[in-house]
Amino acid sequence: MAKKKQNQVNFLDIIPIKNSKYRWVILENNIVQIQIDRNSWLDKAVRLFFKTPAMMKIDLDQYGSYIWQEIDGIKDFGIISEGFKEAFGEEVEPLYQRLGSYANILRNNNFIKFEKNQTNK
Repeated sequence: MAKKKQNQVNFLDIIPIKNSKYRWVILENNIVQIQIDRNSWLDKAVRLFFKTPAMMKIDLDQYGSYIWQEIDGIKDFGIISEGFKEAFGEEVEPLYQRLGSYANILRNNNFIKFEKNQTNK
């Protein structure tokens, strides 16, 4: 029986796409803040009883802010990683591990989705 060929996708060929559901702004020192409206019925109930804010604000660090601003729906992680390395040098090593971990955090929190780059088959 022959083994099936697995369709493995290289992480560097994945194109990240931002979730348009969330707003974001650039603060001082080029820091990105992701803004999440909390207006579901459960959020409203929690706000009523616990006085929580109507909007959650998440400030990214300098590395995350750089990566977030590079995500444009066109560049793949290979291109983003090159600019990331150029902008921050050795301080972002191990580069691919750091970028991959951060990308998975963004995806797991539904801030981005991954799309296979169709030009690199």
